[in-house]
Amino acid sequence: MRLPNPLDPVSQLLDLLPRVVGLVPTVEGLLDRIESTRLAAEELIARIETTRRSGEDLLAGAAGQVARIEALVDSLEPRLTELGPVLDRLVPIARELADTTSPDEVAALVKLVDQLPEVADKMESEVLPVLSTLGTVAPDVHDLLGVARELNEVLEKVPGVSRAKKKIDAEQAERGIA
Repeated sequence: MRLPNPLDPVSQLLDLLPRVVGLVPTVEGLLDRIESTRLAAEELIARIETTRRSGEDLLAGAAGQVARIEALVDSLEPRLTELGPVLDRLVPIARELADTTSPDEVAALVKLVDQLPEVADKMESEVLPVLSTLGTVAPDVHDLLGVARELNEVLEKVPGVSRAKKKIDAEQAERGIA
């Protein structure tokens, strides 16, 4: 059996010393790479945190918009449900109106609508009062027609008037007057 040499560990250490010294630059390089990786990771974490905060802000804004849209849908839904059947009936009418109405007709209709207040005033102030008196005018017109018939009968008895009457009737027939 051999006795351990007390200098063996020291000599082994001395043998390792050049290898350890040779490893120092590699270890330093590794430490530099670890440090740059750590810095890059910290920068990435900071960017991730900024993105996360932006995402939270975006979600908060979207939640507000969703609430507004939900309120709008809640208010419109009953009205649209009620108007659905009416719109179903109006669509073909609107389509036909769009297909058959010219721009000139639309312009004329706009002009007519613009004149409606004046037309309504004239109807109220001039036409309706005349219409209300037609009931009292009818007997007078009837009497006037009776007098005109009697006058025709008298004129037919006057010599030469029947020829003049036939001539007048022929001229009126040519012009389309009854």
